Amino acid sequence: MIRVLITDDEPLIRAGIRMILDSADDIDVVAEAGDGRDAVELARAHRADVVLLDIQMPVMDGLTALAELRRARPEARVLILTTFGEQRNVLRALSEGSAGFLLKDSAPAELIGAVRAAAAGDAYLSPAATRHVVDSLAAGDTARRAEAARGRLATLTEREREVLALLAQGLSNAAAARRIHMSEATIKTYVSRILTKLECENRVQAALLARDAGLEG
Repeated sequence: MIRVLITDDEPLIRAGIRMILDSADDIDVVAEAGDGRDAVELARAHRADVVLLDIQMPVMDGLTALAELRRARPEARVLILTTFGEQRNVLRALSEGSAGFLLKDSAPAELIGAVRAAAAGDAYLSPAATRHVVDSLAAGDTARRAEAARGRLATLTEREREVLALLAQGLSNAAAARRIHMSEATIKTYVSRILTKLECENRVQAALLARDAGLEG
């Protein structure tokens, strides 16, 4: 069972998410939190595998809670719950090690899929929100960022670049394996090697780096 903690300061949002997740046989909502401080304590107490974390909350905001969670419960994978207009916060969360993000109004199947992907060690970037994040990245110093990203990707082999391009498309290990006719175990090995070479903490950071470098699948 995937042990999930839902964190949002709006009870109705939490109730809606719980109802959706409770419909999945392999997911167990072990606790709910209304602020970041409670999220850190409950994630540790209930040994949460996946934490759904809102950004805007009282007492302790989601970004501060993310940093605390990485210390208090490093095994937990954190998915950021977001709305349009929070791109800067999302980018900061991704850079600090979140497993990805999804919109609060995502379809039920997408929410369940995101939790499963995070629990499996994969990243999840909501298709509906990814475009907005990429657009906000483009507003910065694109040329400088692209040059730095290409320099880091230069350490990769052609096959590693191919796998990274699939990560940038948001493919899971299983989907990437099917795309290039490899075993899922082999893809996992490549992903681990890519993260080490690029000095990225997770797949999301690697995917954003690939996008900066203009790496296309």
